[in-house]
Amino acid sequence: VVQSGGGEADLKMAAAAARAECWSSSGMWAEGPQPGRFYTVPGSQLGAGPARRTLSPMVTGTSVLGVKFDGGVILAADMLGSYGSMARFRNISRLMKVNDSTILGASGDYADYQYLKQAIEQMMIDEELLGDGHSYSPKAIHSWLTRVMYNRRSKMNPLWNTVIIGGMNNGEGFLGYVDKLGVAYESATVATGFGAYLAQPLMRDVAEKQAQISKDEARQLIERCLKVLYYRDARSYNRYQIATVTAAGVEITGPMSTETNWEIAHLISGFE
Repeated sequence: VVQSGGGEADLKMAAAAARAECWSSSGMWAEGPQPGRFYTVPGSQLGAGPARRTLSPMVTGTSVLGVKFDGGVILAADMLGSYGSMARFRNISRLMKVNDSTILGASGDYADYQYLKQAIEQMMIDEELLGDGHSYSPKAIHSWLTRVMYNRRSKMNPLWNTVIIGGMNNGEGFLGYVDKLGVAYESATVATGFGAYLAQPLMRDVAEKQAQISKDEARQLIERCLKVLYYRDARSYNRYQIATVTAAGVEITGPMSTETNWEIAHLISGFE
């Protein structure tokens, strides 16, 4: 009986092997699993763990300010990377030169900004390799960013940044805003972070009273707003960069600091 049972088992195993060989050699299931086993689709995420999303930014940058002046655009941002409430990194740049007519500044998650910066730099390299004499305008970069931000938002995995694009477009200054949801607009003055509440009223007041602002006036206005932010925004820092773009090209200056006065600080009470 034992020999008979063993012989039947061997016959069943041989039959299964024959069927599997027939399936794989027929082309209908080439390079597939044997019957009864699971098939892993190439490129699938099975077994790779749960999907991961940025639920809250880690190292962040605060306000970026932008003002249009007669003949160009000026952007400014401090150089602090905050880890929560700790002033962790004090010498990081949040302004970048995109090309000879465009500059970009970003607040929010610094890792997402680095990812976005790398993508833009590669896009600029690809554009230059074409050698057709054309380059991306600031308006084109702004439009592209709206699509990138909205696409990532639609995947429930946003790039946790608010971006300001400045530059020269057809001989005129361009200044645009894009947030992590893809919300975008153009304006003569823009600000992100706490700057939207503390600096934007100061910049709009000057822009509404003067039809044209000179480059020197725009710089003085930006530096005044940065000083106010340093006084009032706990995530701000007295070390910043300023980027200007004109018909002559892009210039990024800094790091630099401004003179501050804390003599009356001991008189402020009631906020402990």
